[in-house]
Amino acid sequence: MEQRDLLLVEKYAATHPELKELWEDHILYEKQVEKLEARTYRSPTEEQTLKQLKKQKLEGKTRLHDLLDQLRRQEEN
Repeated sequence: MEQRDLLLVEKYAATHPELKELWEDHILYEKQVEKLEARTYRSPTEEQTLKQLKKQKLEGKTRLHDLLDQLRRQEEN
């Protein structure tokens, strides 16, 4: 994530519950994905879990970027 996005998250997380939740979920998914990807061998269940986590992470990141774009536009006005 870009530095300007991180700054917006820091600025608005305390007053914007959805933003805070999306950011926390993003961090959680990132850690879970890294943990599973670090394994030398993954069971079929772990592979499925990894795919699901990546999908959830992507969906959340898309929503997070949309929200950050809205906040950027508000700041410009």
